[in-house]
Amino acid sequence: MKLFSNSPPAKLSMNSCLSSPPAPLQMERGDSLLKSFLTNSILCFFKTSKSFNLKSQRFFKRAPLSFWRGVGGEVLIFILSLLFLTSCETIINPDLEQTDPLLVVDAWLTNQPKEQIIKLTETQPYFDNTTPPPVSSATILLKNETNGRVFIFSEEASTGLYKWIPSSVLDSIGKSGDEFLLSVIVGMDEFTSSSKLGRAPTIDSISFTYEKPSGFFPEHYLGEFWATDNPGTGDTYWIKAWKNDTLLLKPSEINIAYDAGFTEGGNIDGVAFIPPIRQAISPFEFDDNGNFISPYAFGDSVYVEIHSINKQAFNFLFQVTIQTDRPGGFAELFAAPFSNVSTNIVNTNPNGKKAVGFFNVGVVRGKGRKLVE
Repeated sequence: MKLFSNSPPAKLSMNSCLSSPPAPLQMERGDSLLKSFLTNSILCFFKTSKSFNLKSQRFFKRAPLSFWRGVGGEVLIFILSLLFLTSCETIINPDLEQTDPLLVVDAWLTNQPKEQIIKLTETQPYFDNTTPPPVSSATILLKNETNGRVFIFSEEASTGLYKWIPSSVLDSIGKSGDEFLLSVIVGMDEFTSSSKLGRAPTIDSISFTYEKPSGFFPEHYLGEFWATDNPGTGDTYWIKAWKNDTLLLKPSEINIAYDAGFTEGGNIDGVAFIPPIRQAISPFEFDDNGNFISPYAFGDSVYVEIHSINKQAFNFLFQVTIQTDRPGGFAELFAAPFSNVSTNIVNTNPNGKKAVGFFNVGVVRGKGRKLVE
């Protein structure tokens, strides 16, 4: 495509060069430049579009200047808007550095008189979507340092799952206030961690609220638990919910509380949990057509547990939420960069291998309810 008209350029004197060019030439060159810019921009932007075929390309290339004079402004704004929204998006395939795998300790234990499980795995490359490899043949001991009792966790068939089974329906690892020391021996390395059984409030009740259609949301039912934080600042909790026996564990569904609020700075102590925490037991989902699904319907059931966690565990789960709840899109421009989350698993040998994961022991209070007509 020629940038300028086929007409020979006008002869200009030195004086005329210092002033504005003749109006016809200025208009002609301006129109041609506009046509060239807009045509190439459109062809560049749509070059990967299957619907932008050869016939469409020919139309834009052969369109007269009058066409571009008429729609040039609107098209220019459209092109600049598209470039602004898409110019920052680039697909890359980074070659990440390969490192030796680390031990991952997943040890979230409770005072409930039931089977307790500790899971050992290894880290894997960032783009590896396979199941993390289990770590077998480890020795795991849990000591209640308050009463001296030692619990032995035995592996189940080389699965990386180590279990302790209570001797009776009343047997548990301890009570609120007890302190524990975890020891995990893998090969020549011993990893240790400590935790304390905190306290958790009793769940008074669970309610369902009918919500009328509003905005983009049709009529629906919200679930909500009711509990009051124990007096005294510094209690931290992990509130878990099961809908029809399915644990709500998406990154956006991790529900943690500092006293009765979100953070330590909230200074919300000794009162009922704030509504966003109480109502977080309601899953927000959409079907394949983008239609909102009511969190609960008649016949659905919900079971809620409040787990006491220590402050380190609260910070760990907060970091996990930030690192994993990444919806993508424009919001990623302002998101925190990826990084390793904290851990309380320590190698007794300062020069030995590192480990990741977390160990916590918690008191649990639970309650359930079914939505009926």
